[in-house]
Amino acid sequence: MKVTTKAYGLIEVDDRQKITFSQGLLGFAAYKEYVLLDAERQPFYWLQSVELEDIAFILINPFLFRPDYEITLDTEELLEIGLADPSKALILAIVTIPPEGGLMTANLQGPLVINRETRVGMQTVLSDLRWKIKHDVMAELRAGKEDGPC
Repeated sequence: MKVTTKAYGLIEVDDRQKITFSQGLLGFAAYKEYVLLDAERQPFYWLQSVELEDIAFILINPFLFRPDYEITLDTEELLEIGLADPSKALILAIVTIPPEGGLMTANLQGPLVINRETRVGMQTVLSDLRWKIKHDVMAELRAGKEDGPC
């Protein structure tokens, strides 16, 4: 299928890249169909709305910079996206990069949870006080390297 994207213009995408968020995303409830694309710079991804070209989010796997990251979902939330086995979930965080060059942050309080098999997802809001809306990705990557093996 062809999708007009904010980052790459009109591109061809595989149907397997399509993700449906039946409740939409926070602040974007009307937009339910997206495609997940590799970004030019790893380890990032684009989540591009199929319905509106101007809606696109940069994503990152939060476990890359916070190996201690954990989320707890209740059974009802998992069933919303047809997920019986939590290990089949893809967890991603929305990244904010201010245009004026401020800190690149990731929202660990509101992760995206995607069923890898059905490609149905949801955004959840965590109550764990460790996870904030703005985690400094670069600082946490540096801190992780400093804590790592010598």
